[in-house]
Amino acid sequence: MYAHHIFVCTNQKSGVGDDVAKTFKKELKKQDLKKLLSAGKKRKNRVQTTGCLDVCKHCKKGNGAAVVFYPENIWYGDVLPKDVADIVAEHLGEGRPVQRLRLE
Repeated sequence: MYAHHIFVCTNQKSGVGDDVAKTFKKELKKQDLKKLLSAGKKRKNRVQTTGCLDVCKHCKKGNGAAVVFYPENIWYGDVLPKDVADIVAEHLGEGRPVQRLRLE
């Protein structure tokens, strides 16, 4: 089981979703958050690319990618590679979603 499963939409023509997913993987390693100790067990944070997440206004028709975090069901929109470090640090490191990118 994963601590967090992070889905990144890659359905854009620009390829920004692929760039966002790669940046998430790099930042998880860089910030040492790829694996977490939870309830005495090591649990991974997993980044998964996916097709359409059906929030095209914030993804395919926007500048960035849509991203959803499970198990919390937290959605982000218009995410660019430059936003990923903040999301990893705040959401995964501190447990606080990044409000400026959050979708309701």
